[in-house]
Amino acid sequence: MKKMFLLLVMFSQTLWVGAYNDYRGHNLDSLERAVARWTPDMIDRATDLELLDLNRAYRNLMLGYSQSLGPKCEFYAHKALAVSEPRGWDYASLDAYRYIGQCLYGREQYDSAMVYYNLALDALSRMEAGATSPANPDGYDQLTIDDTRSMLYGTLGNLYNETGDIPRAMEFYSKAGEIFEQYGWNQSNAVLHYNIGETWLDLGETRKAEAAYRKALSFAETADDSLFIAYAKNGLGRLYMETGRSARALQYLRDADEYLSQHDLDEVIQHKNTFQYMSMALKQQRTQLTVILCSLLALLALGAVALLLARRLRTSRREQAETGEVLEETLQELQQSRPDIPQLSAREKDILDLLSKGYTAPDIARALGLSHETIRWYRKKLIAKLDASNTAELISIAKESGLI
Repeated sequence: MKKMFLLLVMFSQTLWVGAYNDYRGHNLDSLERAVARWTPDMIDRATDLELLDLNRAYRNLMLGYSQSLGPKCEFYAHKALAVSEPRGWDYASLDAYRYIGQCLYGREQYDSAMVYYNLALDALSRMEAGATSPANPDGYDQLTIDDTRSMLYGTLGNLYNETGDIPRAMEFYSKAGEIFEQYGWNQSNAVLHYNIGETWLDLGETRKAEAAYRKALSFAETADDSLFIAYAKNGLGRLYMETGRSARALQYLRDADEYLSQHDLDEVIQHKNTFQYMSMALKQQRTQLTVILCSLLALLALGAVALLLARRLRTSRREQAETGEVLEETLQELQQSRPDIPQLSAREKDILDLLSKGYTAPDIARALGLSHETIRWYRKKLIAKLDASNTAELISIAKESGLI
């Protein structure tokens, strides 16, 4: 809701400052007593200039009670309309339409608020088409029209934002921003883009939010407005905190706090919020550092375990290699000491191994996928090679020779 309030304040202080300079210093109670003397008969007999002053008084009371957007604000807006509408004073009527719309908006009566905002847009169209009033007998200049239009676009953007129609809200915000840039109204643009950033951050669109906050900061710095520099930096700080970049968040939040310290107690709530965000960012940073430290310790432990396993694996491989070398040397020595040991083919070794395990010829034939006669042939060949008289002696000679 902070973004909505800021934008309403901004648009209530652009166009209407000049119109109320003669009345803002007046006490509202005394002004109320003054307008209370106007009876319907007096209004009927009054000149246009007298009615113009009365209308301004009603609008000044409307503005005076606008901070609460309560019943009195709406009451005097309707009193102003009773004077301006019948006489076609579109500038004054637009002012009242807008404030009635804001009162309804404040009570979340959005459909009714839209009715009055549309009436304000209609009045603006008539002003642009050449409407006049006793205060503006020559019509309204383009600056006044553009200023009013930007105010209404921002107000409509707020309404669509609040009702969840974000594309329409951004459409009207964009139109307002174009007018601000055209006239170099950097302060207004700073507020506008800050509010856009708030909207995107609420929706979790962090990239869009960051771009909007940075635009807000750029416009605020160009306008040399320390308050909205603080708001923009505060927004960036919260964004970085929500995306886990606590160190960067603290940097922006500290900057925001420094700028806010230049202002009086009017900004004490925002100052308090900034302190809360800084506290949260510090806590987040401590948590992140703890996680990083634990992760480093875990990595070191894993590294130590991996190193130990690697060493054991290298030792095991070395031992296996040494064992293999010993067996190879033993076999070579055995063959050298027994040059009469015949060389066997791979198939002969397979069959000899199975025979030593007690397999019969049919069993070996099924295991190797050969015929019974082929196995019998191989067995006879092995008996002959090892100079054995039968299968039992064959196996005994093969074991002594190191063949199995």
